Amino acid sequence: MVAFIISVIGAQPLTIAGVTGPITVFNKTIYDITQKQINPPNYLWFVGWVYLWAAIIHWITAALNWCNFLRYVTLFSCDTFGFYVSWVYLQYGVQVITRQFSDGTDGAFVAIVLALLMVATSFLFQALSRMAYFHRVARRFLSDYGMPISLFAASGMAYWGRFHSAHGTTLPVGGAFQAANGRPWLVRFWELDGKWVGIALPFGVVLWILFFFDHNVSSLIAQGSRFPLRKPPGFHYDFFLLGITTFIAGLIGVPAPNGLIPQAPIHTNSLVVMGHQPKKSDQENRTRTSGGSLVIRNCSEEKQSENSTTVPREVPVAVVEQRVSNLAQGVLCLVLLTGPFLHLLNLIPRGVLAGLFWYMGIDALLGNGITLKLLYLVQDKSLTPPDEPLRKVRTSRLILFVLVQLVGFGATFAITQTVAAIGFPVVILLLVPLRTHVIPKLPFTAEELTILDGPTASPFTMESVGGSL
Repeated sequence: MVAFIISVIGAQPLTIAGVTGPITVFNKTIYDITQKQINPPNYLWFVGWVYLWAAIIHWITAALNWCNFLRYVTLFSCDTFGFYVSWVYLQYGVQVITRQFSDGTDGAFVAIVLALLMVATSFLFQALSRMAYFHRVARRFLSDYGMPISLFAASGMAYWGRFHSAHGTTLPVGGAFQAANGRPWLVRFWELDGKWVGIALPFGVVLWILFFFDHNVSSLIAQGSRFPLRKPPGFHYDFFLLGITTFIAGLIGVPAPNGLIPQAPIHTNSLVVMGHQPKKSDQENRTRTSGGSLVIRNCSEEKQSENSTTVPREVPVAVVEQRVSNLAQGVLCLVLLTGPFLHLLNLIPRGVLAGLFWYMGIDALLGNGITLKLLYLVQDKSLTPPDEPLRKVRTSRLILFVLVQLVGFGATFAITQTVAAIGFPVVILLLVPLRTHVIPKLPFTAEELTILDGPTASPFTMESVGGSL
């Protein structure tokens, strides 16, 4: 549903939307809270009102241009939230594995092997795509399709030899184009008692907070500064459309979709056109300093630099900005609801699903700013490039900055493990004022904060929300 709306009439078709880990936590928490009451409401009816309230606030937000608040969202908040989402994926993978032990140890151990195989082969293909072997077309193929190949291979392994005799648990499926448990598609939420309608309002506000941050941050990361985009964004308009999809989700009783991390930036990255920067002649190898004087580069140093580079480094030169790929993945999801493909889905072992969760979590962690800063702290400084910006930051200040981010991540992750999990979107949103009002008062210099943090997207993208700070 959301893929059709975002790709066909959305302003930011590069953003992949779907059911995320945080909305799953949110829905489960609502179920736990409501069904423990003496006279619990119908769960789908109650969620229908939660989604309706959230949709109304979405439309108000878009009409009043409240998405301009995104100008205060920097890499500090995005990296912390992305770090949290990555660990949610890893946690889901562990939960999938541990539930297999209730059906016997043989199937559980096979699930572990399949999960590890899925992760190992996916990263193997990813590593091969970054090496100097094979033609660039083959390397690009491994980069884009290595993970799906690993999924098919690991699933096939479950039916080979003794693995098949373990009778591992596979993905559950229902009837083609049928709602779960045979219920009707239309949720008659308007029949809910009046008191529960009012109780649903604060839950709708919390859902709006979650989607305001989650969806917009996904869109920002999908249009990050590392991507040479040319088409303008439209955060206000797309957030209005997200309100429509949220309302429809409540009407038919499915989890509300929004921007996906890390799928959204992965989608943009798959559309990047790599190339080499044009070489300049010796007479053109000169730049202007801030004072206006010309500085001519030393030709011998230039030749020595070129000779020392055996493989020219490719850089992003363009992005294929179109609507087809997002629409295609939505059509494929629709195709998977047909009978024959539901049968194929039923053949995929849950251990492979756990491996997929682990792969997405680890892959997102490896590119996260918090992880990169932690790796820098343990690097041998003699092997660190001399132009590394973090060299200009005092080690104590770097540790302090990362520590604050880890505290924010820890608070968000910890609250989701308690009965107060419904409030975790509020904790996520508090990261923004923490960065704008608290961090500047800590003993950082302006130069250090510029290096440690910065806008999530380029000035071109941020113009849609009033520019960056």
